[in-house]
Amino acid sequence: MEATHWSLGVTGALLVLLLGLGLSLQLGWRRDQARWPHHALFFVVCAGTALTALLAWRAGGRGWALLPALALLLSMPATKPGRAGHWRLALLGAAAFVVGGVLIR
Repeated sequence: MEATHWSLGVTGALLVLLLGLGLSLQLGWRRDQARWPHHALFFVVCAGTALTALLAWRAGGRGWALLPALALLLSMPATKPGRAGHWRLALLGAAAFVVGGVLIR
């Protein structure tokens, strides 16, 4: 489970960065400069969440616990950036990631 916990920690830290960058975009602080890093971080967080779920499952843990977070993250492109639905879904995905991270152990 060591690799699972490491992957969970790294993905969680990247998720915090993603949320912070998204907040700066939402508030209009870095509109032009931060768009592509936000998308790149989003891709890495989705991949990290899937990897962590797989590692937990292979180690005999509850890898399924991160699947709701992954589903919420993957539904993010269906929302319009800058709208309330986008940041609400992002916060819901982050909350699901935290709950999944607790349950995965």
